[in-house]
Amino acid sequence: MLGGEDVQITPGMQRHIDRNNAYLAKRDKYIREVVKKWKFDTIAVHGLYSVEDAIEDYQGAIIEPIFMSASQAYRDSDEMAAALAYLIPTWCYSRIANPSTYYYEWTLALLEGYGYDGETGCCSTSSGMAAIMTAVQPFLVHRFHNKLEPRNFLATAQCYGGTFQQFNVRLMEERDIECRWIKDPTDIDAWASQIDENTRFLYGELPSNPGQGFFDIEAVADLAHSHDLPLICDATVASPALMRPLCHGADIVVQSATKSLTTSGFGVAGALTARKDLVSTIDNEDLKRDFALYVKYLPNRDYGPNLHPMQAIMTLNDMRTLRSKMDLLSRNTMKVAEFLSAHPQIESVQYLGLPNHPLHELASRYMWLVDAECDEQYGQPVNRYGHLMSFCVNGGAQATRDFFDGLQRIWRATDLGRIKSVATIPAISTHQQQGEEGRELAAIPPNMVRLCVGGEHPDDTIADLDQALHAASARTAVAVGSG
Repeated sequence: MLGGEDVQITPGMQRHIDRNNAYLAKRDKYIREVVKKWKFDTIAVHGLYSVEDAIEDYQGAIIEPIFMSASQAYRDSDEMAAALAYLIPTWCYSRIANPSTYYYEWTLALLEGYGYDGETGCCSTSSGMAAIMTAVQPFLVHRFHNKLEPRNFLATAQCYGGTFQQFNVRLMEERDIECRWIKDPTDIDAWASQIDENTRFLYGELPSNPGQGFFDIEAVADLAHSHDLPLICDATVASPALMRPLCHGADIVVQSATKSLTTSGFGVAGALTARKDLVSTIDNEDLKRDFALYVKYLPNRDYGPNLHPMQAIMTLNDMRTLRSKMDLLSRNTMKVAEFLSAHPQIESVQYLGLPNHPLHELASRYMWLVDAECDEQYGQPVNRYGHLMSFCVNGGAQATRDFFDGLQRIWRATDLGRIKSVATIPAISTHQQQGEEGRELAAIPPNMVRLCVGGEHPDDTIADLDQALHAASARTAVAVGSG
């Protein structure tokens, strides 16, 4: 019972509990007998918002309503007492929950759990960084009230710059919680050798931003579970349309929903999705039984990293066409990657879809366009590798800046996953604050460009890249001649 251990249940409260238990049983039956039998696209379009919901509760609204209300009213004191003890479903205050965020969470939990036999739960957050904080903090508590103990966790060194700062600065420097960075996550011995009795979880980002790092999810999950530790995966780039780590043994998946899940760029959102009955060395049965519900109703109630109901519905609306968008963006990115691989001004290209990428075979085991075998267009399983890639420009940092400044149609911004193509130089933007040593650890050279290919025709994206590369090359030639 979440937070309600000392509550005396009155007959009036019991009536409300019985009524809501009947509602939950009806909803669970609907999920089990109807929704779980749908294809991915149908779940993405409808989630748990049914015609019955719309007609009975929301005057027939086809699209989920936006509940622009900070709080919920109750029928009587018994219902309020039961709700605030978390004995019945509630959204007492929008800092904790809201019907709009519920619809978003229910849909994402089903998408991340598509193909997974167990149950999943989701907790929405105000951003991807808030999702990471929400996922890791509960495992970093002291296990004994009268003893302060050392704590550590393992994480892939190839990760988003904000993740590096959260782990390296906020946790290590400010709270003395050790992050043990894994430089080569494909080496299972590198993970195993760093685990000890004070390790709390394993964390990995894949494909990594921007270097396209990857690892064997099943092998790392098995290792984590052999020590009663959870595996947390950041799968923002792939999205559940291309990869669902929960199906391969991961316990928690975090998403910056701002990115692949939306593509529109209309705001910031995040989420974590967790399997129920996960493993942990933390002695907290509520945490292990339903991690997403636990963090939503207790830690996040107190920290307050909530998602606004309007953003929840805007994100949910973007998610309805997730599979087709990720297919399009992946196909466009492959064409751009092939072009850059053959360009004389390019030193190297990092894209998991390229057959010569050292992690191509590994990534191909996990990254598949969901339901392609049921699609009339394909009729068989199809690998897709997402919209994010990076490449290194010949000539060093200045040549890279010259190329970057010469882009005319591709946007220069620290953003990814947009329907419009966006590029940045990680060393001076997303990974600037972690310093030269941190960038070396994460394999971020100064001549690397991160490119997220959008929905434009790939020929037009290629033309912009080509003209910028030629202009930068001519500028370098002039500078060398002048010297």
